[in-house]
Amino acid sequence: MLAAGCTNDMKDISRFDRKDPPSQSLRDAHVWRSEYGRLQMELDAPAIVQYRQPDTRTHYPKGVDLRFYDSHGQLRTTVRADKAVSYDDEDILYARDSVVIVDYTNGDTIYLQDITWKSREDVIYSNHPVRAVNGSRITYGDGFVSDANLTNLRVKRQRGTIEFEE
Repeated sequence: MLAAGCTNDMKDISRFDRKDPPSQSLRDAHVWRSEYGRLQMELDAPAIVQYRQPDTRTHYPKGVDLRFYDSHGQLRTTVRADKAVSYDDEDILYARDSVVIVDYTNGDTIYLQDITWKSREDVIYSNHPVRAVNGSRITYGDGFVSDANLTNLRVKRQRGTIEFEE
């Protein structure tokens, strides 16, 4: 005769619990932000995962596309990244992997490894290699810094500008 039994030790059970479950998950999201009826920004993301504990943050694990509009409703800037996380309590967005910024007002396209956007300080920056393309000019550098509107963009440690014919 064989007798068997099991016990439920809470230490063993707790290791299977998720310590930080998301408070909200979205798929195929399209978000608009407007003020006084004027479109300011659009966001497209295949997945959005929001957390409230231990801090408030929003993950974009499958990438994010942002479109920013001027006061006349004209597309001003787009930002694309393969991954991003927004630290909502601090108003900081960190985007990484194949980041591309297109500024339609001056024709710049900027290719980066990552960016950090601190909206409270009105600054966007990266300390990693950057390639900026404007028409037939390509500029390389070791990072960049700009205001949030990308109107005062400066390439750090610029290594040179290459002109080419199209």
